[in-house]
Amino acid sequence: MHVFSNPIGAGSLWFHNLTTADGTPVGYDPQARAFIPTPPFCINREIIGCNWIAPKEDAFCRSCAMTALAPNISVPSAITNWAQTEAAKRWVLDNLGRWHWFRPEDRGTPPYFHMLDDGPTPAAMGHVDGVVTISVAEADPVLRTTRREALDEPYRTMIGHFRHEIAHMLWWRLSLRTDFLEAFRAVFGDERDDYPAALKCHYSNGPANDWNLNYLTAYASAHPHEDWAETAAHLLHLTDITDSAISAGLSLPGLPYSGWDAYAEPDPMSLIRAAIKVVTIVNHANRSMGLDDVYPFLVSRAAQKKLAFVHEWLRRGALGR
Repeated sequence: MHVFSNPIGAGSLWFHNLTTADGTPVGYDPQARAFIPTPPFCINREIIGCNWIAPKEDAFCRSCAMTALAPNISVPSAITNWAQTEAAKRWVLDNLGRWHWFRPEDRGTPPYFHMLDDGPTPAAMGHVDGVVTISVAEADPVLRTTRREALDEPYRTMIGHFRHEIAHMLWWRLSLRTDFLEAFRAVFGDERDDYPAALKCHYSNGPANDWNLNYLTAYASAHPHEDWAETAAHLLHLTDITDSAISAGLSLPGLPYSGWDAYAEPDPMSLIRAAIKVVTIVNHANRSMGLDDVYPFLVSRAAQKKLAFVHEWLRRGALGR
């Protein structure tokens, strides 16, 4: 994610800012990828702190308009959790917009979101026919950490959830192309294998001992659908960590050139090599504060091949270039 220019003075703005340092209201224009000081702002600005602009007064921004079902705001903490969940959604949609997904030039079906609070049982996250369901309750850090530890996961965040579930939706979009399906099966395997049975086996027996030789995460080894979603999410993790670090001023030997744009890089291996250098540095910095690694994963050669495949198809973007 870029660091943005202040449209009315000196200084920088960060993606979630609602105002400049002196308190002047600003809004983010996702089409221009820039902040502007002029309304109309999203109608959700006062409710959940959405900082995107709207097409007209009293209207939703592009991101909020994709939320077809919002949580019951009478539930305690629902607004706080919903606000954090929508902020994560805006981040991921803007990432994918760098490859033209879900922008006005994208003529395909956009995702729609059901933002659910947990009831007596946790809301199941997932994707079905273009609808992405997210549990806003997981915006609570205590609940999220409890579930991460219960599932023995090294990483679990709201941005991670959106990247994974939207990746399922992107596969659904791409699967309309026969050339994609043939190429996908050659790399990831046959997604027509029994999905419920595969997940049942995964949760009952766990992954193979050597799963990390071929997959980025243990969950990815459960089924080709999950391998795709995890790999696509990790491509976004690695690309955006690198883009964010360089935009914030990180410089290191081995980057392709000064001012390099990770999202514009056509060579997936150049991107992966640069990303691994960046995450190694950031992980090391986190350790100096006694914090967990920001990217606690090993990227095997087999995983790099899958990342390269996903990069090829997502970077073609919604325009199918």
